[in-house]
Order: sequence, then structure tokens, then C-alpha cells
Amino acid sequence: MLQLDGIDVHYGDVQVLHGLSLEVREGEIVTLLGSNGAGKTTTLRAISGIRPPRAGDIRFRGRSLVPLPAAARSEMGIALVPEGRELWAQLSVKDNLQLGAYTRRARGAAARNLERMFDMFPRLRERSRQLAGSLSGGEQQMCAIARALMSEPTLLMLNEPSLGLAPLMVDQVMRTIVELHRGGVTILLVEQNLRKALEIAHRGTVIETGRVRLEGTSAELSANPEIRAAYLGI
Repeated sequence: MLQLDGIDVHYGDVQVLHGLSLEVREGEIVTLLGSNGAGKTTTLRAISGIRPPRAGDIRFRGRSLVPLPAAARSEMGIALVPEGRELWAQLSVKDNLQLGAYTRRARGAAARNLERMFDMFPRLRERSRQLAGSLSGGEQQMCAIARALMSEPTLLMLNEPSLGLAPLMVDQVMRTIVELHRGGVTILLVEQNLRKALEIAHRGTVIETGRVRLEGTSAELSANPEIRAAYLGI
């Protein structure tokens, strides 16, 4: 479904990704692992069109994304749940969700999808008129995920969805990701809770200083002594 081939990404004169390549197959949950500053968020930004690569290629279902703006990528079925949620804090929950249906293909199904989101996340129905900025951290994360789903993505990218959440809410977020996958959505997950990420993902890619360090199935990475020592504290 998604291929990154040797991409270089810069912020000004600073190069963050160095010839990075990875693949996400249709129907998978793939997780990107690495320490802070390794390039995980930049990778998601490159895919979504926020930070285009200077070299290399990004292909989605065989089509290069490099010449396409971010809005066109959304129309193709790619959605990002950003780190820190980035909701419109002064708008209601309902308004935030409706704004998620901005793509041409999603507008006609906005009312139906809004009901689907309220069924999936009952707390959002209860809070539908409440300002998004007044929600708890867990509720904001549910709202951010639901907003992304309003565009009917086939590839959903999540950046640190458990960040700042209580353990019970982390478990709920992970269950939600698994349920979305079972519903047919392919997932690319960046998650600081590496143990939880490897529990639900099929495969993982470890990034160090903008380069791929290791790749493998979740079972292989979980059993790797280097990963266990560096990232799992074992």
C-alpha cells in the first residue's frame, strides 16, 4: 500500500531523514520505533505532505505522492492523527468532527459518519456540544481519532496516541486501534509506549538518527536483546 524509497527530509539546512525506506502493506498495523528525535514524526509529516522530501520517493498504491499537496493525499485516503491532538479548542466536539469530513469523497457521507463516530465513541456523543479544549486528555484523543476517521481513510497514521494518558485510557486507545484495523483500516503507528505498540502491531521499524536501524515482526523485535535493553528496559 505505502512505500518510502530512500527519502531525505530537511528542516532548513538540517537533514533529519537520511535515505529512509520502509513499507506498509495493506491490512497491517506497522509501528515506527525509536528514541525522541529519531525522525518518526518527520516520517509521518513526509507521508502526509507537511514536510516533502528533497530526495527519494513516497508511493501510495503505486502512485507517487511527492508532487501532490497534502489535501490531495487526504482525498486518496490518507489521514493523520497528530501528536498532541491539535483539535480546534474553541469549537465544539461536533464541529471538530464535521471539519474532519473536508474531503470531496467524505462530504456526502458526513452525517452518516458522524453517527458512526458517536456510536464508536459514546462519550463524544455526550460531549458533542462541549468545547473540544475542555475535554479530558483521553476524550481529546478519541475526538482526534474520530475527526481523522470522518475522512474515511484507508491508511490511518497515529502519532503518539497514548501520550499523557492514564494507563486505563492507554489500554482503551490500543483497543480502539485494533478494532479499527479489524474494520479494514491499515495503520501506521508511532507510539512512545513501545511495549503496547509491539503487542498490537504486525511489524515494526526501528529508526535511529533518521535511518532505519532494524526491521522485523513484532515478535522478532520483542525478542531482540538490543531492543529489549534499549527500549523495553529489560
